[in-house]
Amino acid sequence: MNKFKHIAYCALGLASVFSLSSCEDYLDKSPDTDVQAGTSFEKFRNFQGFIDEIYNCIPNKESCYWTTTFNWGEDEILNTGLGDGHLTRQFDIGNYKAWYQNNQSFLWRGGEDPQNTDKYAHSLTGHAWYCIRKANIGLENLGNMTGTSEEKNLIAGQLYFFRGWWYQEMMAFFGGLPYMTESIDGSQFNLPRLSYRECAEMAAKDFRKAADLLPIDWDKTKVGSSQKGKNTNRITKVAALGYLGKVLLHAASPLHEKGAQVGASKNGATYEYNVELAEKAAEALGELLSLVESGETQYALHKFAEIFEEEGAKIYDHVNKSGSQPADSYSALFYTTGLGWKQPGGTEAIMRGPATGTNGSNWNFAKLWGTKAGGIVEHDALIHMPTANYVDYAYGMANGLPITDPESGYDPNHPFKGRDPRFYHDIIFDGFKYIVDDGKATDVEKPYVYCQMYTGGNLRVDPDKTCRTGYYTQKLVPHQANKLDGMYNWGSALSCYLSYMRLADVYLMYAEAGAAAKGATYKSSNYSKTAEDAINVLRDRVGAGHVAAKLAGDQKKFIDEVRRERACELAFEGHRWYDLQRWLLLTEYPYNIKQSAEFSRVESDEFYTKNDPRDAEVKGYQLKTILERPYNAKHYYLPFQEDDVHLYEEFDQNPGW
Repeated sequence: MNKFKHIAYCALGLASVFSLSSCEDYLDKSPDTDVQAGTSFEKFRNFQGFIDEIYNCIPNKESCYWTTTFNWGEDEILNTGLGDGHLTRQFDIGNYKAWYQNNQSFLWRGGEDPQNTDKYAHSLTGHAWYCIRKANIGLENLGNMTGTSEEKNLIAGQLYFFRGWWYQEMMAFFGGLPYMTESIDGSQFNLPRLSYRECAEMAAKDFRKAADLLPIDWDKTKVGSSQKGKNTNRITKVAALGYLGKVLLHAASPLHEKGAQVGASKNGATYEYNVELAEKAAEALGELLSLVESGETQYALHKFAEIFEEEGAKIYDHVNKSGSQPADSYSALFYTTGLGWKQPGGTEAIMRGPATGTNGSNWNFAKLWGTKAGGIVEHDALIHMPTANYVDYAYGMANGLPITDPESGYDPNHPFKGRDPRFYHDIIFDGFKYIVDDGKATDVEKPYVYCQMYTGGNLRVDPDKTCRTGYYTQKLVPHQANKLDGMYNWGSALSCYLSYMRLADVYLMYAEAGAAAKGATYKSSNYSKTAEDAINVLRDRVGAGHVAAKLAGDQKKFIDEVRRERACELAFEGHRWYDLQRWLLLTEYPYNIKQSAEFSRVESDEFYTKNDPRDAEVKGYQLKTILERPYNAKHYYLPFQEDDVHLYEEFDQNPGW
């Protein structure tokens, strides 16, 4: 059925509303939350069951299909062969219409059963209008609910949040939409598309209402206390404030202030934000950060320097001196191992969907990041790999300067030395010991124990099975997820998940909002830190140098540094395409190219078995362009499917499509 007809005609007519039931195991609902005819909206438990289905619809970006993709900026490239059919490759050639039928991303229109608990079964466009209408039906029936003021606030707060959230997610790809605040039927559905700002301001009102109604911690409410410890994925006041700030910041961004265009990096449009909206965003984010830093919430940044810089710790292996992964470590933001399949994100996760379940990551996600040569990583032949230009751009030096700065100390003959500590956590580079348990290696596998990522090395010879760029990443999946170390096997309890929003992102958004408003010294009225301070909080966490004074003192240079910090801290988490889009940089060089690192070794193979690979000398290090994206102004938004824009006259297609 056409998705916009689905708004009016889907299974949320009144008769079917009364037969809906929640099926969300991760929320640990009680059996009596099933929605029954005549009592659907009367009691809290049943009303909550009605809302729980919306939680169930939240797509799992990393598990929408067996070999999913979600990094569509210049940050990542796939191997050839199997990778050519995926959405990343189709975006690279400008074919955005591939999202229509490509079921290997969370965009696609399949997975329309809202009660399906399969992690692969949910998508953004498959559920957005359903959940928006569901939220509106719930809001229209608030008056039928009997209960305490706390119960009524919890119900209303979640409904307002989810209406805004589904809109915010759709707007990021498609721009302004008809913003429905009523559960209208098909005969009434002729609403025109709003501008992005109009849509964002309506979503902001919903997020503000949600923030005023929801608790910081469900465990501390009377309702939530009966399920104490099982409320971690419930929407909170903190989540509502985070998305309030996000939707306002995105509305303030250059794309929505100046319009889609080519040449924004040359004409300066990439720096032109709406200052009024940026300041409003900073106020919302400042309110959130004040709550966190005053100790009033359950949220906190995970640890990095305290774990990976201690004597005996192994940053390359993501373990502390005892050889284990602490639950509050930086790596546990993205995956957990040896923790009983605990959902990643911990105290830093502000917005998550359902957990993937026991051993769920083994079947797809855990096997998409390493070499297929020698059968080292088994099964699916897809490989996600970082581009060399992104690695060199995002991961600066430990002193805080970008590698292009003449004072950074960067040496192209030692390109892996002295880098930001996150480089060593996230990036697999030449000489890296990929297989820890190398005693198990056969003659076929032994050549791949230490990565040969140099030009002509054994991991650079086959673009289908090895590496195209000179780098792999292990940020989201550890390198021990290979056949010999076996971390993707049952006994390691490997669980992977990408949070939609984490606390570090809030610091970054606050810094960007302040930078856009007035620069590095900007401070909201409700938070003690400046925009510059917010960036330095994240750098202190990892032990990297603060923003240099020469960069902080110039508003445009500081904006550039905030953007680079986002690229480093949020690397490969699915944010980059949105960021380049809203900054008007998708079409601009060097953000429209993908490159490899080409260099030769100076050291012998034996050097890497006895020394830290970051200390190795190389020669001739340079970047080589693999592809250039053929983008123009139309590529700032995705096209709608054709049957959507032919439904009625007021709903128009995005320009150029």
